[in-house]
Amino acid sequence: MNTPLRHPRRSFVAAGGAAALATIIPRHVLGTALQPSANNKLNVAAVGVLGMGSADIGEVAKTENVVAICDVDAEAARRVAARYPGARIYADYREMLEQEKDLDAVMVATPDHTHAVITVAALKKGKHVFCQKPLTHSVYEALKVKQAAAEAKVATQMGNQGQASEGARLICEYIWAGALGKVREIHSWSNRRPDISPRQIPRPKETPPVPSHLNWDLWLGPAPERPYHPCYHPFAWRGWWDFGTGVLGDIGCHNLSAAFKALKLGWPESVEACSTHWNAPPEIKNETAPLASIVTYRFPAQGDRPEIVIRWYDGGMMPPLPKIFGDRNIFEGDGTLIVGDEGMLLGSTLLPESRAKEVGKPPQVLPRSPGHYVEWVQACKGGPPPGSNFVDHAAHLAAVVLMGNIAIGVQKKLYWDPVNLRFTNSDEANALLNPPYREGWTL
Repeated sequence: MNTPLRHPRRSFVAAGGAAALATIIPRHVLGTALQPSANNKLNVAAVGVLGMGSADIGEVAKTENVVAICDVDAEAARRVAARYPGARIYADYREMLEQEKDLDAVMVATPDHTHAVITVAALKKGKHVFCQKPLTHSVYEALKVKQAAAEAKVATQMGNQGQASEGARLICEYIWAGALGKVREIHSWSNRRPDISPRQIPRPKETPPVPSHLNWDLWLGPAPERPYHPCYHPFAWRGWWDFGTGVLGDIGCHNLSAAFKALKLGWPESVEACSTHWNAPPEIKNETAPLASIVTYRFPAQGDRPEIVIRWYDGGMMPPLPKIFGDRNIFEGDGTLIVGDEGMLLGSTLLPESRAKEVGKPPQVLPRSPGHYVEWVQACKGGPPPGSNFVDHAAHLAAVVLMGNIAIGVQKKLYWDPVNLRFTNSDEANALLNPPYREGWTL
């Protein structure tokens, strides 16, 4: 995924506050997977600790040392750091990376627009990185993160935890065993409520004061300058294009991961979208994601695999209900339906029942995961690459998912050049591959 695209973009995160003295085990005491020490623990830092960030570091803290907590929201940083005696507190990830000399690994769970700058900075320091989905905010950033990870030769993992599940492995094994026949269509959906991810709204006109505990400049990072408003922080940023990636970016890397692995999907030849933005004024469609959308990706035939069409639905949009389901509603919540000539998979359940009885359980050909976080920790200590590492899987998956948001933005069918990594028929779409960073921020 070499990139001919133009110059970089984005950087950020954490919170100020006094730090307690820590007992930190130097790197030379840690040992390696080949030479384990008496205390073979990683020194790990968390950047962004609201929501999933708190959960992520909590999982790794079960076995490893938490030595630093970094968040632009000082209240959040102090609250989470209280669970880890001795962990130092930072507001700026760059300061943390400079000062934490014995740091081994970094977990990133900031808003989407700052994922790439933090991740690349950590990779350039030789740190192992766990970053929440969708890994990056733009297609260009995904390409650069993959490149940086390949050069750093460290352990990486994206936060799409379902990839480590039994169901994800069964999906691959059913498809590889021929249980579905030739796969031709994939339908995937999510019904994130607007109160979880506010969408199709204009920028607020009010300019309330920035809370004393929040470093707003660091929160903005590489995003364009704008006044603080509580509609962005702490959680509702997902629907704002400058910070989040809408429902597709939020859930797409969860729902589509197993299908990408099973079918070895490369670049789509085209992507197109329809949405509730079709007649929205610029002050709405340029600010926030649509209330609902349908995105269609077409992947060319490859070898004996036919063309595959992936259709994404959100905001209540749904695919036609296959006849075998009668009037049963299968489209609640988040889900994926993989359709072949001889059967289909709803999640990891083979249908119809007659086909499931005929096929039985597919042969096990994939090793089972010890757990999404454990995969990463073991890889940091010399184990095999995690299932959603940036180089082999996560960066490409994120890049393709985010192409759908570009199609939503330009409201035009787009054709992709997989060699030059750009659209062949839209300068407007190509500009959205790599939106500019705010002055002072680079990748």
